Amino acid sequence: MMKDYKERIEKAARAANEAEFILIGAGAGLSDAAGLKYSGKRFTDRFPDFIEKYDFLDLYSSSFYPFETIEEKWAYWARHISLNRFETPAADLYKKLYQFAAEKEYFVLTTNVEHQFWKAGFPDDRIFATQGDYGKLQCSTGCHAKLYDNEELVARMLRQTEDCRIPSELVPKCPVCGGEMETNLRKDQYFIEDEDWFKARDRYSTFMDEIEGRKVILLELGVGFNTPGIIRYPFERIAYRNPNATIIRLNKDYAIGVHENKDKTIAFDEDMMDVICALTRVSD
Repeated sequence: MMKDYKERIEKAARAANEAEFILIGAGAGLSDAAGLKYSGKRFTDRFPDFIEKYDFLDLYSSSFYPFETIEEKWAYWARHISLNRFETPAADLYKKLYQFAAEKEYFVLTTNVEHQFWKAGFPDDRIFATQGDYGKLQCSTGCHAKLYDNEELVARMLRQTEDCRIPSELVPKCPVCGGEMETNLRKDQYFIEDEDWFKARDRYSTFMDEIEGRKVILLELGVGFNTPGIIRYPFERIAYRNPNATIIRLNKDYAIGVHENKDKTIAFDEDMMDVICALTRVSD
């Protein structure tokens, strides 16, 4: 636990009050802190049959399991998607984060794929989700740049799952090439960036132009080192180049950043909900 918690809260609140803009960078640690756990009771309560049959340990490692049949694969993924994308409502932490950001001009850059920002009230035109969406399907070989909503199909898969398998007729096929479909997640070179993805990227680029040299808070939440080139390293570069930028980093495991930005970074390894609530109270 880091020292001088109250002092850091007050310093971060002052920076937020003085800022013209907030750029939120959100990684997997934010969803974990919000209760979207990939292990423990949330996993064991929802996947007992898969755990018994395949010796699964958690939702992350089971995502890489080499199922023998496509019917088994989609039985698992239907439940995984349903739990994380459709069944789970807006988490309190995401709603509190919206309350904190709403008073400023802000934008959200996130690698998370569970749609929590939208559920919490953040408008679509202020979010760039770079890594995909559990609620979308794409051609597995990226033969065309279109995504397909999967909520209805996932619900049918859940209803008809038996012995960790779905009926073969429910296996999704690409409407163009007839090949397999995949969840729209950036896991290989075939990840589809559709028209909406590019529009979001352009809005993010416009926001980046607007904040250049301005007073901005870079609010980094639960960003580790799986894909640091998307949020963590760019945030460090922005802070280094912009004398009016401050990083507020909330990260249980990786709170400390680069030495060059030591005096421009306010780091917290405490509970994320506690920190956001404290910042909201002090900023009011």
